[in-house]
Amino acid sequence: MSKKKKVALVPRLRFPEFCSDGEWQTCSLGDISDRITEKVGEKQLITLSISAGIGFVSQAEKFSRDISGKQYENYIQLKKGDFSYNKGNSKKYPQGCIYELKEYDDAAVPNAFISFRLRDGYVSNFYKGYFDNNFHGRQLTKFITSGARSDGLLNINSSDFLSIILPTPKGKDEQQKIADCLSSLDDLINAEDKKLGFLKAHKKGLLQKLFPAEGETVPEIRFNGYNGVWVRRKFSDDINLVGGATPFKQNSDYWGGNIVWLSSQEIKDKYVTSATYTVTQKAVDDNTTKVIKNGTPLIVTRSGVLANRFPISIPTVDVAINQDIKALIYDTDKINTDFFVAQLQSFEGYILKSIVKSGTTVQSVNVSDLLKLDLAYPSKEEQTAIGNLFCTIDELITAQADKIETLKAHKKGLMQGLFPSIEEANE
Repeated sequence: MSKKKKVALVPRLRFPEFCSDGEWQTCSLGDISDRITEKVGEKQLITLSISAGIGFVSQAEKFSRDISGKQYENYIQLKKGDFSYNKGNSKKYPQGCIYELKEYDDAAVPNAFISFRLRDGYVSNFYKGYFDNNFHGRQLTKFITSGARSDGLLNINSSDFLSIILPTPKGKDEQQKIADCLSSLDDLINAEDKKLGFLKAHKKGLLQKLFPAEGETVPEIRFNGYNGVWVRRKFSDDINLVGGATPFKQNSDYWGGNIVWLSSQEIKDKYVTSATYTVTQKAVDDNTTKVIKNGTPLIVTRSGVLANRFPISIPTVDVAINQDIKALIYDTDKINTDFFVAQLQSFEGYILKSIVKSGTTVQSVNVSDLLKLDLAYPSKEEQTAIGNLFCTIDELITAQADKIETLKAHKKGLMQGLFPSIEEANE
């Protein structure tokens, strides 16, 4: 049998000035870094944790308190530029995540983290590209044999972790060139993230000013040409709540039809156009679910994410809904939909305070509190003007969010080209 031909360890994309530098070196993390084991002891340092997708955060911010307790003296001292690996699994990083400390000169982290410091000659932002793209996680999978420990951490020891392969250019200049390229993309993504934050903050401010405050009959800001007081009415005076249901899953006659069926997890953006599942007309005829006309606002009244936001969407097609969603039915000749949705969003803080827990992970909107909401209505023409404004802002927010996702996808594709694959690294 012929021997398998060795594949040269080089990326698919390479800067021209380095094309003649030959293949990259097969380096393990243990070859290029030293593990940090120095304990904090009696030093008074800020205690940090790691949140997947975010990075280092203070324990006070993440847990609302410092949770180090008596274990503090056994925490590990990090310096700016050091890295830590959090063994906790997450949706984004199922095998754990790695972040560099940039926010503080010195800090204390749990000794359950595996912390390390790159040696001289190795560029941190180059390796950040590997860690951001979960290059480590796809290698660590083979070491995870028994799931998470009782403390929620994965069973990965330091020697296995430090054995992961990180192909490295022979020269520091090529590392730096790639790091600079990725850093410039990160800077652009961060700048666009800030723009998105500004748009959301602008909308939040307008929600507070374009609707009357509690006890008031006119808003703080008003479009020119409109006057007169707004009419206050209870939510229950004009709005009917209609719930849905889940057809029997084992009945194949109910599933795979041409009617979109929504679960609460799919109420995310302002407009909903499609879903994972569809149901048949028979499912509707047998009264196992209800069809809601397109353009009818939907709210999630029971979910695992209600503590953070109040999901409300407008379907652009007729949909069937499950039991965790309520459709809001009203006279559209009297109430403009975009105005109505914006007014409900202005009450988000109040609605979230009414959330009641059902078990450990599921929260429910207190519907009785929702029905008591004191809403205010100007003329239909003024409602339309306000609704159109919020439509424009929502479109800007959606476009900005899409732009960020496009940049992130571009970065991910670029990293796949700028770094050799795991398969090549393990040849």
